[in-house]
Parts: sequence; C-alpha cells; structure tokens
Amino acid sequence: MRQVFHDELEQVSADLVELAHLVGSAIRRSTSALLDADVQLAEQVIEADQEIDERRNQLDLKSIDLLARQAPVASDLRAVVTSMRMSSDLERMGDLARHVAKVARLRYPTSAVPDEMRASFLQMGHVAERIVAKVADILVSQSLEGARAIEEIDDELDELHRSMFARLADSRWEHGSSAAVDVALLSRYYERFGDHAVTVARRVRFLVTGEIDGVDDEEVDVDDGV
Repeated sequence: MRQVFHDELEQVSADLVELAHLVGSAIRRSTSALLDADVQLAEQVIEADQEIDERRNQLDLKSIDLLARQAPVASDLRAVVTSMRMSSDLERMGDLARHVAKVARLRYPTSAVPDEMRASFLQMGHVAERIVAKVADILVSQSLEGARAIEEIDDELDELHRSMFARLADSRWEHGSSAAVDVALLSRYYERFGDHAVTVARRVRFLVTGEIDGVDDEEVDVDDGV
C-alpha cells in the first residue's frame, strides 16, 4: 500500500511540474501579445487559462483522495498538503499571465506599452519566464539552493517594478493617465507573478526541512482591473 501511495504522490509532483510549464507558456505568450498588440494571441492566453484552472482542480482532487484513502502522517502528510498549496500559487501565476493578456486585448489595435518602455517590459517578461522555469526545476529537485535562486531572480523583478513607478512619477511622463494606469497594472502583475514563485520556493523549503519560512497564505492578490 505504501508503494502505491508514493507512486501516486510522485504523479501529483509530476502534475505540478506540468502546471508550471503551462504557466511558463502563458507568461511568455502574454508578453508577446502585449508587446506586439497581438489580439489573437491574447485571446489564446485567456482561453488557455481555463486549462490551468482545470489542471489545478484535478491535482487538488488527487491530493484530497490521497488524504482520504491513505491518511498520511509526518513528511508524507506535509508533501500532500504542500502540493495543494503550491497548485494554488501556480494557478494564481496563470491568472496574472491572463491579466496581462487582457490588457493587451483591451488596448488593441494599439499597444498598451509606450515605445520607450517596451525594453523594460520585455525584460520583465524574460525574468518572469526564468523564474517559473526555476520553479519547475525545484519541484523536481527539491533543491534548497534552487529555492534561494528564485528569491534572487524575484529581486530583479522587484527592481524593474520600482523603476517603472519611478518613470511614472517623473514629471516628463507624457503619455497620459490611461497609459500610466496600464503601465502600473502591468508592472504589478509581473511583480506579483514573481512573488508567487517565491512562495512556491518557500513551500519547497518547508517540504524539505519542515521549517516554516515566511509563507503567508492570507496575502491578497491584486484585482483583475480589466
């Protein structure tokens, strides 16, 4: 029976990795849709978020079934419960990619991003791709070093986010209030994407060590806004 349990738990872990890959695809494509004013790609990202939600639901049902049938204890119980928490974080990251795509759709046929800020948002997109790829890696390796690396990558997103707000506060801003709101929201979406990746990293650390490290399940996400 214990071998069956561990086989099923490994499948839950594999499902989490697949969910992370789907989220990585979502943020990559939403960034492209945003910068290229590609409404068809934006629609694809928005529609594909339903698959992320469904995968999350299926994963949680598997975890609940494991809890009901196997009554795990100690580290096994920690693994099942933590998997459910991480699936929630990944699903929220998918939601944030969808939010980016919704802004791209809202401003079509023009781009929501002023020309001089395109490079910054392209960089934010690349960093977001890196951080979710690292999430997929540590879900497999359960590497504490990898978990620390995620926090370092998130620092890059935080710095880019701060630089965006500095530019919005500059008296030379000349793109109007609507563009300012778009830039502020978009920057916040990428910054929150990184925050959820950090939460996954801390959950992996908890899974490995049993020590709680700054994970706040009560933190509230930003609203959709579009």
